[in-house]
Amino acid sequence: MSAVIPVIDPRIAEIAPGFRGLSISAMARPISRPEFATAALERACQAVGAGAPGWAEAHLDAWADTFRRFGAKPQRTPCSAQALRKRVLRDGVLPAIDPVVDLYNAISLEFAVPVGGENLAAYAGCPRLTVADGTELFDTFKEGLAITESPEAGEVIWRDEQGVTCRRWNWRQGLRTRLDSQAQQLWFILESLPQMPLDALLQAGEALSEGLRQMMPGIQVEQQLVQP
Repeated sequence: MSAVIPVIDPRIAEIAPGFRGLSISAMARPISRPEFATAALERACQAVGAGAPGWAEAHLDAWADTFRRFGAKPQRTPCSAQALRKRVLRDGVLPAIDPVVDLYNAISLEFAVPVGGENLAAYAGCPRLTVADGTELFDTFKEGLAITESPEAGEVIWRDEQGVTCRRWNWRQGLRTRLDSQAQQLWFILESLPQMPLDALLQAGEALSEGLRQMMPGIQVEQQLVQP
């Protein structure tokens, strides 16, 4: 499986100057060490409680400003990394969900960076980061029921040829492409702004890749830095 290179709309550079993403893709292997993800998540929660990393506040504040630029209200719909961090600061822990999900949540917490995990086999075409026109379709849950809704015009979204895969940039993931340990084609996107050092973004990518290798011996991981 070659590296997935998502398409970044040129308009993203105006909304988020200096944005860069790290795309990581892999073909899954059997999970033989799920406990690695559990330990990684525990360490990440402890790091958040200790105030790490040093760039966390500046980076997440920059994400809040970015959300405001396309009309989102970060107090109601924060970026994914901020939402995870708030839960850990409130509760001290983040409950385990699934080994693969736990691993990329751990990386998000440890490095204060939004991380998306997707089942690439469910995609129709290439992932695209773009600006919604308001007619796209997004599958989600509301009050326990599966529903379809549309993003607001001007909202930053991830999408494929079929519809929206994540609303408000990285706030809420759709149901169709959601990743878990049963998926065979794995794709992750780590999203950073200039307030996060580039070296830290690359370290986060290597930590995620190494975690996958530890859990799934023999897995081949490919990564690519992408920018508008």
